Amino acid sequence: MRKIVMASGNQGKIREIRAKIEEFDLELVSQKELGVTDVPEDGLSFIENSLIKARNASRQTNMPAMADDSGIVVPALGGQPGIFSARYAGEHASDQANVDKLLNELAKVPSADRSAYFYCAIVYVQFPDDPTPLVAVGKCLGRIAQSVSGNEGFGYDPIFYLPEQGCTAAELPLAEKNRISHRGQALAKFVSLYREAFVSVDGE
Repeated sequence: MRKIVMASGNQGKIREIRAKIEEFDLELVSQKELGVTDVPEDGLSFIENSLIKARNASRQTNMPAMADDSGIVVPALGGQPGIFSARYAGEHASDQANVDKLLNELAKVPSADRSAYFYCAIVYVQFPDDPTPLVAVGKCLGRIAQSVSGNEGFGYDPIFYLPEQGCTAAELPLAEKNRISHRGQALAKFVSLYREAFVSVDGE
């Protein structure tokens, strides 16, 4: 079984990704389990930050690495929280603190202007300086609800309302969320890219 280090300690993300890559007989190992130290995420986009994290994890472990950089974008707030979604309320902020801040920032914004989208960039590198990383992105449209609802998700899921589903992302079963979410879309594209790049070559 081929091991890949996941440049994240977020168990929610790791669980979702593991469910998608099972077919390749890959073992996803959290970088925390391998003692990988974080690196400053000083890119200006989700793709840049994802690549920074993947290269760092690969460099410290001498293993192939994957990284996910994702967040929520609210046009009414000029694109915030964007790449700062995980630390919107400050370094090491809790999910609840981030959610509370976003709801507060939008307190006087009418429903019609509360459109938002989740965006995800997944990067895979075979080695630290891989010049041809696999890059897959996904985007999920919705709007920010007036209040929290649901407890099945994490992050901003409890306030991300999906009009077509008539509920928040935190009210969806995991399988359904994986199918339509930004990460689910990016993972589906990643699976296709990985199969094309490696399975057809290796004959696996």
